[in-house]
Amino acid sequence: MNALEALLTRNSVPRLGEPEPAAEQLENICRAALRAADHAMLRPWRFLIVRGEARERLGGLFVEAALASDPDMAPAEQDRLRAKTLRAPMIIVVIASHVEHPKVPAIEQDLSAGAAAQNMLNAAHAQGVGAMWRTGSMAYDRRVMDGLGLAGNEKIIGFLYLGTAAGNLKNLRPENPADYFREW
Repeated sequence: MNALEALLTRNSVPRLGEPEPAAEQLENICRAALRAADHAMLRPWRFLIVRGEARERLGGLFVEAALASDPDMAPAEQDRLRAKTLRAPMIIVVIASHVEHPKVPAIEQDLSAGAAAQNMLNAAHAQGVGAMWRTGSMAYDRRVMDGLGLAGNEKIIGFLYLGTAAGNLKNLRPENPADYFREW
């Protein structure tokens, strides 16, 4: 698939199964992240790869965080939350790691980490790997951040779920650029 085709046909894949990306595919996905737009070349990001049993540990961390906020959470709700991390064979946690810089505010560094995430989604799609960017309340919970080892200058930009597409993909709605772009 050429680059333009990948950009114009990328689609979120909510249902993912085994296998996880092959080693070469994962290497390409990781390399694509490092080509994201990055003012002053700060590299204000880092990534955690979560797979195998680590997904279950992440699910446990989600439940711990939720119980700290709601000690009366029903067991069924706990199970539902714990299962979220098993929706794909691999998760990449995208982390903005802010660097002090007089010309590059934190928001630009967050956007750079987001661009890295988008590059990973595009690289996954170009190689036939299904991917979905998810956030949700756990991405913003300090207990989850601490449990993943984030420093005070870091935050989660998203969880990229990666695997093999399972089931039908949603249809892409045709978009008209004229609806969004105007001459100034």
